[in-house]
Order: sequence, then structure tokens, then C-alpha cells
Amino acid sequence: MQIIERGTGTPLVLVPPLPGRWQYLRPAVDALAEWFHVITFTLCDEPSSGARFDPARGIDNYREQVLAALDQLSLPRAVIVGVSFGGVVALRFAAEHPERVSALVLVSTPGPQFRLRRRHEIYARMPWIFGPLFLAEGPWRLRRELSAALPRRSDRLTFAAEQMRTYLSAPISARRMAARARLIAQTPRAADCGRVAAPTLVVHGEPDLDHVVTVEGTAAYGRLIRGARVRLLERTGHLGTNVRPREFAALIREFVAGFQREFPSSAA
Repeated sequence: MQIIERGTGTPLVLVPPLPGRWQYLRPAVDALAEWFHVITFTLCDEPSSGARFDPARGIDNYREQVLAALDQLSLPRAVIVGVSFGGVVALRFAAEHPERVSALVLVSTPGPQFRLRRRHEIYARMPWIFGPLFLAEGPWRLRRELSAALPRRSDRLTFAAEQMRTYLSAPISARRMAARARLIAQTPRAADCGRVAAPTLVVHGEPDLDHVVTVEGTAAYGRLIRGARVRLLERTGHLGTNVRPREFAALIREFVAGFQREFPSSAA
């Protein structure tokens, strides 16, 4: 499996969101690498991942990627951070391998009761037809979030250009994204919450700016995971890891520093 490493310090595994390619988290990787030893990868159903995908194992394919990354680097444990769909994977890993998790961070993660909307169910069943339509909706759905996070037009244009370069160098598959989206409902997220033993941080954006998942759904993990803390990443919705990466990284740094002071033996 191909592993991407940046920075030094406390090990932190960053699990990618629905697009599957680690490149779509590059701003977050760069910001987190100022304080952490960041480890990430491309999800294993992507041809470029260098890892095997077994359709019969569902989301556990990705859980096993996290385990493989730790084993490959001989790391006993790490902070596990999952973004959006990656949060479902991170939660599953924390439930199955509590001894390998020094802390858990769930970022804009589909909530315990999340189900695809009717329109998106149709997209997921016929991604070869509706995938381009879903992607084309993106700028319209995200325009308010981008304006809030990046008030200057020049910054928004720079961000759009960077996203286009990422898409051209690491194209995404509507079919594979649809398959991952369908896996969310098959994962026992509420039950997994009761098995999490690590200090947990739940991060969400502004309720009126996240048009991908509901903030109320994400925040529910704060009630279901014992002792979990919930933090708002201001002036953003679902794209905070990319449009406000330094502020996002600062939240993680503050959280990790806090639990390491409280529980010194948990530091990786």
C-alpha cells in the first residue's frame, strides 16, 4: 500500500473523504504537518492506492488500511482523524482496534442516523448518468460556504484553480464514490460509538453552510461517545479542512496537546 508521510511529531493518520484520493486533503495534510507526523493514503478501491479491495468486506477494507499503515510504519498507536466519509472509517477503526488509537477525531462525519436523500440514492444507483450532474451542482451548493471562508474573490479563484489542478491530476470516479456512499448506511455507527475508548473530538462547520451532511447529525457523536468534545470550525461548512486548513489544524493541535497533558501515557 502506498503511504504518504509529512512532518514529524505525534503520529496522526488522516483518512480521506468520499472522493477517495488523498490529494483532496492536501491543504489539511500540509497544515497538520507543521505539528504532526501525518500519515495518509488513497482508499483501496482506487487503482492508484497500491492496496487490495475485497467487495465482500465493505467498509472494513478501509479500516484494514488504517491498521496496515500503522503496522507498515511500526507505530503502536496514532491519532486517527477521519474527514466526512473517512470519519465513518475512523470510527470503525477506533471501535475495532482501541489499543491502536491514542485519540479519535471525526470531522463533518455523516451522523449515526444518516441516510442518502432520495435524490442522492438515485445518483448512487446510476452514477454513470447522474455523477456529472452531482459534480456540476457543487459550485452552486458550496458558493455560500466559499464566500464565508474565503471573503476575497481572488482567494476563491485561487482555491478553484487548485481544485481543478487536483481533479486533473487525481480524477475521481462517480461510480466508486457512489459505492462508498451506499456503505455508510451498512455501518453500525451508533453501536461503534459505545466501543470507542480513546479521547474523541467531533468537529463540524456552521449549520447553515454544510450542505453535504447535517451538523446536528455530526454533533450526535458527541453525545454517543463517552467524554467526547464537540467543536465548531467557524466560517465554513463541509470544506473546512481545505478552505480553513490552518484553523482546522489548530483545533486538532489544541485537542491533542490537552489530552496528552491529561493522560501522558496515551501519547504515541
